[in-house]
Amino acid sequence: MGTPEKPDLSSPSSSSSTCKLAEPKMHINSNANSPSLSGSRLWRPAAQRNLRNQWSKFLSLKQQWFSASSTGKSNAESLVNAHLLQRYMPVMDLGVLKNMVDIRKKACCKLALKQERHGSKLLLSYKDMVSVVCDMVNISSSLRCFSKGPANSPLVRFSCHAEDKSNLGDGGGIPVFTFWPIQYFENLAHEVVQMFSLELILKRLLVAELLSLSCNDLSRKFDRLSWSNELFPGEFDELNTVNLYSEDACQPVAPG
Repeated sequence: MGTPEKPDLSSPSSSSSTCKLAEPKMHINSNANSPSLSGSRLWRPAAQRNLRNQWSKFLSLKQQWFSASSTGKSNAESLVNAHLLQRYMPVMDLGVLKNMVDIRKKACCKLALKQERHGSKLLLSYKDMVSVVCDMVNISSSLRCFSKGPANSPLVRFSCHAEDKSNLGDGGGIPVFTFWPIQYFENLAHEVVQMFSLELILKRLLVAELLSLSCNDLSRKFDRLSWSNELFPGEFDELNTVNLYSEDACQPVAPG
């Protein structure tokens, strides 16, 4: 299985070929919820720390994705090789081994078990990639920095979760780094998540097709796979969190 092109997470200029990054709004929000000047000086360092922490988690998840994808590719290749060997076993030249009793039948049984073993490992790799994308979605929604505790408290604390719905957590639109406000990084995170989500649904198609290579004497748990079948328990719930499941059609969103 292939991997998506390595995104340059350190540069705002990286973009996916399938999605376009929205231009951030650079004006400062002047509504009543905007922090005071002194509050902004306290908010910006906390927002910068949170962005660095969340972005480092993105980088860690990206490495987990590549690891799971590489393992899945290896198991997919082994599955296909075992399938082809089993398919052509009846006409294969076994040399001196051809006189052994039931040698072809025994070889086919071993190859079928090998397909099942690598199919299970391939499914585990796909499950890991689903979890990675779900974690990316959670991180992309935790980029804002909210003040915590009572407004008149002498101790100012911040959190990535809102306690007050009137607190937007964007510092009133002021820049966090150079000229870029929180919304810019949210758009960039959304683009990264969308890129991996599109790759994930493509990999699901490949996994479903590869698991369907099972022969008649293989375990029936992979038989009659269709796009609307769950590949593992809870898959549809996880795909729904990343907007890759259609509740109207009761199946995952088709690639393309």
